[in-house]
Amino acid sequence: MLNPSAADPAPIFAALGDRTRLALLGKLADGQARSISALSLDTALTRQAITKHLHVLQDAGLVASLRVGRESRFAARRETLDEARAYLDRVSRQWDETLGRLKAFVEG
Repeated sequence: MLNPSAADPAPIFAALGDRTRLALLGKLADGQARSISALSLDTALTRQAITKHLHVLQDAGLVASLRVGRESRFAARRETLDEARAYLDRVSRQWDETLGRLKAFVEG
């Protein structure tokens, strides 16, 4: 499994850029590990499609899989979401600082 570093958040945001993957992550947000069968309930998607989306999320480090008997269960990895949030916070601070300098220049 890839473990994206804070230096390269692109895989995280690319994985989050899909409505289906966001919905799957939302189902896993309560911290409970779920099987592909459980995640495919109440959706028109096939298990194969769910599996494909889960692997994209897993490759981005957003979910982890564990074997329970004969099935795989997937759980959200909060630490990766925390990395994405920290990245967005840094970008936000940079923009705030840049806009502050621009304001001082224009008003000065």
